[in-house]
Amino acid sequence: MEQNIIVRVATANDQGYAETITTEMEESAKARGTGIAKRSPEYIRQKMDEGKAVIAMLADGTWVGFCYIEAWEHDQYVANSGLIVSPAFRKSGVAKQIKQRIFELSRKKYPNAKIFGLTTGLAVMKINSDLGYEPVTYSELTTDEEFWKGCRSCVNYEILMSKERKNCMCTAMLYDPAEKAREEQEKLAAAAAPQPMEDERRHFAGNFKLFERWTRFKQFVLLKNGKSKETEGRPEERKNSILNFLFFW
Repeated sequence: MEQNIIVRVATANDQGYAETITTEMEESAKARGTGIAKRSPEYIRQKMDEGKAVIAMLADGTWVGFCYIEAWEHDQYVANSGLIVSPAFRKSGVAKQIKQRIFELSRKKYPNAKIFGLTTGLAVMKINSDLGYEPVTYSELTTDEEFWKGCRSCVNYEILMSKERKNCMCTAMLYDPAEKAREEQEKLAAAAAPQPMEDERRHFAGNFKLFERWTRFKQFVLLKNGKSKETEGRPEERKNSILNFLFFW
């Protein structure tokens, strides 16, 4: 029988799960070979106490998943961080429920903030796109040094710094409430007075397969440039490697 998973805002009463959550975060990062490996249980407890986290569990108290909110630059930017699901419940759709709930909580607490994220996971990118996020350059994210310090424990930190914090294995995604409001106004105006000219802007949500291909290509290039010196100075070999990658993917 399908188990009923409860997804709700975490409270101080959930602090007993902090050790389990941080351990699973670390193990998951190690298994993926990417991502930020360490968060302290104390930090997770603080987020629960502040009402800035979402937890998923069964009715019997079994922990299922977790995510929390971080705010930067005087609440101008918000990140939904630390998404983690217990291995027993992965591929159940609960990650999407958690992301939806933490997104709603972020919009409620910080209605004018830009919500952003950095991730290597294509599943998370798809969930983000369904929520209205768009892929952006790193320059559109927060410049708060405290945020970027969090990348130090990631295995790809050297790549990030070698690119002067302008690119890395992660893909940056952003939800801009002001931009979304403007788009909604344009839709309403277009519905009231349809224009003959077709909107030529590319919408990310409708091109996710193409974006997935591009993401894999970006990660391939970064790893190739960061680790292989055999083809350095030989453009033709680098070109053939890239063409082969695109063909097989």
